[in-house]
Amino acid sequence: MISPRETTHDATLKRFQDALLAADTVRYELTLFVSGASDLSARAIANARRLCEAHLDGRYELSVVDLLDNPSAAVDARVLASPTLVRNLPLPVRMVVGDLSQPARVLRVLELPGAAADRTAG
Repeated sequence: MISPRETTHDATLKRFQDALLAADTVRYELTLFVSGASDLSARAIANARRLCEAHLDGRYELSVVDLLDNPSAAVDARVLASPTLVRNLPLPVRMVVGDLSQPARVLRVLELPGAAADRTAG
């Protein structure tokens, strides 16, 4: 005979396992807003790519928008400074400003995978 506690435990374990599987299939859509070909922009682009490769494992699309070429993009995305990295999907939208040189902080602010593991590093 299965006790109610075992049934609850089994159901909780199943939900947890389903959530883990779903987390591995989440796709991330990110946009990095930069201003021209400055050293700061180049550093932000390199850091964003490195972060995505290390933590999103092919489950992302990263777009880079140069605000000098497309200034209206800043208004549309409500970006006030550059560089700014925006997580468009999954919702809700999250953004972080800076050269992205503190990966733990970026992961935490954007709520990306690996944020809990890297919490002490940033």
